[in-house]
Amino acid sequence: MSRGNQGWLMGGWLFFTGLLSSSAWADTQLNLTKGVTAVSREVYDLHMLALYICTAIGVVVFGAMFWSMAFHRKSKGAKAADFHESTKVEILWTAIPIVILIAMAVPATSTLIDMENNDNSEVTIQITGSQWKWHYKYFDQGIEYYSVLSTPREEYENQNGSFSGNGNAKNENYLLEVDKPLVIPANKKVRFLITSDDVIHSWWVPAFAVKQDANPGFINEAWTNVDEPGVYRGQCAELCGKDHGFMPIVVEVKSSDDYDAWLNEQHAMTAKAADAEKESLSASMNKDELMQLGETTYMAYCAACHQPTGLGLPPAFPALKGSPVATTGSVAEHIDIVFNGRAGTGMQGYGKQLSLKEIAAVVTYERNAWGNDTGDLVQSSDVKAAGGE
Repeated sequence: MSRGNQGWLMGGWLFFTGLLSSSAWADTQLNLTKGVTAVSREVYDLHMLALYICTAIGVVVFGAMFWSMAFHRKSKGAKAADFHESTKVEILWTAIPIVILIAMAVPATSTLIDMENNDNSEVTIQITGSQWKWHYKYFDQGIEYYSVLSTPREEYENQNGSFSGNGNAKNENYLLEVDKPLVIPANKKVRFLITSDDVIHSWWVPAFAVKQDANPGFINEAWTNVDEPGVYRGQCAELCGKDHGFMPIVVEVKSSDDYDAWLNEQHAMTAKAADAEKESLSASMNKDELMQLGETTYMAYCAACHQPTGLGLPPAFPALKGSPVATTGSVAEHIDIVFNGRAGTGMQGYGKQLSLKEIAAVVTYERNAWGNDTGDLVQSSDVKAAGGE
């Protein structure tokens, strides 16, 4: 055997054994996951049915083809049959695909009907997508909040070599962790009303077999009923902008008692926050306090678009450094933009996400950072007076 043939043989053997080795497949997920809900298991069963049918068709078709090539080749003296139309063959290759399609369509239709059936839901939650976070609103509970990526910015931007220079490993849930997860009860039918504030998003939790587009101006519906408490993760499945990969979903499923306790805790926190807002209206912060809180708020909510340096990413996200809005413009106008957003742009309103104190601090920071130095100090009462209800 020539040296070249030996090399090819050795390479092929190494490739084949590599495919079969357990280490090569250890971290690979080839199949669809079963999920944790009845519907997700139906989807899995439907997927496996289609896979088995396709596999059987492939075995029959390729088996017949290879058998014909092996036993009816010209070198064995085989001669091609000479015939034209065959009614029996035409009936068979028409009837068999129809039977296969019906066999797949019946369970598929049943599963799709189950996925769209929102009847008798016990909890209703409105989910609103925004660049790049989710807003959850519990109907009949007076509870609503935003859920935002909690992985620190310096980590996912790999600043100072966080994950390469010094060899530190990434968090197990890297880019799939949030500050406030969606909380739902186990063994109860939860209905989701899904929409968007800006562009098209997609709320996707694989374990629930729920993937529904969030379209601005429209409301799409989905539902789930999770059997066991636990934490389940997903993410936006639509290309919604430059930070699309930083829009995770975390759902925490609690037992009935734990869920009731969580609701009571949220009601208490809402009341406490309302009292704090009232107190902030009569209190004033000095410049150092405003700048410190403003920088923290800015880095958490604004820096992704306007950048930590205030230079922005024009034209989509304009610079704040030296901009008329943050320097020569009125404080009231600046507050209005932060609180209510600006229609037709990527600037969304933060009135429901930030407290009056945080809005006052971030406006103060933007008007005094990066050399803007206007000297303007904004208090909670100013935000209230400018229309921050």
